[in-house]
Amino acid sequence: MKQPDVESAAVALRDLTVRLVRVGPRAGLSRTAAGTLGRLADHGPSRITDLAVQESASQPAMTGLVQRLEQADLVVREPDPEDGRASRIALTEAGRTALAERRAAIDTSLVALLQQLPPEQLSTLLDALPAIESLSRISEDHALA
Repeated sequence: MKQPDVESAAVALRDLTVRLVRVGPRAGLSRTAAGTLGRLADHGPSRITDLAVQESASQPAMTGLVQRLEQADLVVREPDPEDGRASRIALTEAGRTALAERRAAIDTSLVALLQQLPPEQLSTLLDALPAIESLSRISEDHALA
């Protein structure tokens, strides 16, 4: 059997990404809000300008999002230890809980999808986990358009 080329893999991963976005939770946090909370959970407090760059949002859009997240008690502003004029955005316990609940809902949806695969395809996918994890780490540093 012919092995798929890199372009075919790219198309398949793009299609999978779109599908995974569509199976995510519809209620609660927007994808950008969840992404922002996830970034804060994974990397710690950040300035709004950095969050905007990391989430591919404009600074005004990120400012508005952070204000809404603050009003919902999901994030809090704290002084920036490197610049007394600036502040950093940090996750609250309520933010951690909301993020954990969203991630659990996504995981439940993904498990249901994975269970629909034939056993041999699931085994192949599980064998590819190291490559998938490496790809995930690489994409953290390289924003995709």
